[in-house]
Amino acid sequence: MNSSTDRQHLIELLRRNAEVLPAPDSAGFGTRFDWLGRAKVVLLGEATHGTAEFYQARAAITQHLVAHHGFRIVAVEADWPDAAHIDRFLRHQTDTPFPAGAFARFPTWMWRNTEILSLAEGLRAFNAGREPDQHVRFRGLDVYSLGASMQAVLRYLDEVDPDAARQARDRYGCLSPWHAKPERYGREVMFGSQHPCEAAVTEILQKMQEQRLADTADDPEAYLDAAQNARIVRAAEQYYRTMYRGSVESWNVRDRHMFETLQNLIGHGEKAVVWAHNSHIGNAAATAMGWEGEFNIGELVKTAYGDEAVLIGFGADRGTVAAADDWDEPMRVMQVRPARPDSYEALFRASGHSRSLTDLRAPQARELREALTQPRLERAIGVVYRPESELSSHYFEAVLPEQFDAFVWFEETAAVTPLPLEEPHRGESETFPTGL
Repeated sequence: MNSSTDRQHLIELLRRNAEVLPAPDSAGFGTRFDWLGRAKVVLLGEATHGTAEFYQARAAITQHLVAHHGFRIVAVEADWPDAAHIDRFLRHQTDTPFPAGAFARFPTWMWRNTEILSLAEGLRAFNAGREPDQHVRFRGLDVYSLGASMQAVLRYLDEVDPDAARQARDRYGCLSPWHAKPERYGREVMFGSQHPCEAAVTEILQKMQEQRLADTADDPEAYLDAAQNARIVRAAEQYYRTMYRGSVESWNVRDRHMFETLQNLIGHGEKAVVWAHNSHIGNAAATAMGWEGEFNIGELVKTAYGDEAVLIGFGADRGTVAAADDWDEPMRVMQVRPARPDSYEALFRASGHSRSLTDLRAPQARELREALTQPRLERAIGVVYRPESELSSHYFEAVLPEQFDAFVWFEETAAVTPLPLEEPHRGESETFPTGL
């Protein structure tokens, strides 16, 4: 067959193997994912950090798995201290998931949006009337909360062991000058004007672990929160120290930390749903990033849990997205260009479905898997979108059926709706942004 015939055959295979999905807000959407109930870990991706349909679909899947299949951990690509505000809201300990200061750093719209507010309200309703050990929990996996995590550790030690708190302040003093701009710490270490703080922050975590039995007697939840924040400080120190050695090493530090955090959360038999970008949850070994030495949480989870882990990618062709022109720039609602004709997204577009689910592991998908064995371009938009340089900025090569176990497709999408930075009030009309 010539290339044109090959392409048409592949499009026909995609059309035949796709299950057409209803809208994410329809009652039947979550039930299309009952087959995930047998898994221990379900990783739900996204092709951008600002697409409403990705958030809505993941929320519907998550709530269905929580309500019907015993999943009790929702772990997301967010900072632990910020996610803790949502966690306390789910467990009826606070009246808002977004108090002043929560999710206040760039990119604020990634978690502080109406879609996450709706998810939090649904999970809070699930927890109502249930015993604490049956509550669903909301946890952050990321490493960026250096300053907030140091403060959390010190607050905890001030309460339980003032002498240890004084020692910790002395140790953390090594990092204190950099907590507002931690990326400068790596530069100073690299060029020799700052000694690494690794030993100091590791010692704090080790001492907390040695005191675990004594500290957990009165408030085990407070200890677990403080110990995780101490782990974050250790990981953040390593992450920012390695930034100037190269992106591969710092990426691996970050995803290793996210994987180890997830393992700690599910260590006692819990079932977890993970939300992160496709670049984190797809198996990196099947992508250009893996071929260049990077690994990610999806690859580590797949290695550790095998078929008990399911990696689901999300993709779209066109629409709008919440993103910025550059890091720390204001968010804009930006137009997403239709996908390149030589991309996976173009093949899904040509298959003719506006919304679909393709189970790439299904026995009947064998021919499709074989037809997709050659690398193709795939699009990834993060918090920054540069349409003028889209090929170099947002496309990479991947082998889709090795990267994901299943793929959720939306032909056209819209941007998430950010919440204002001040504390949001209850009520639908007050959840819309005050300005963009």
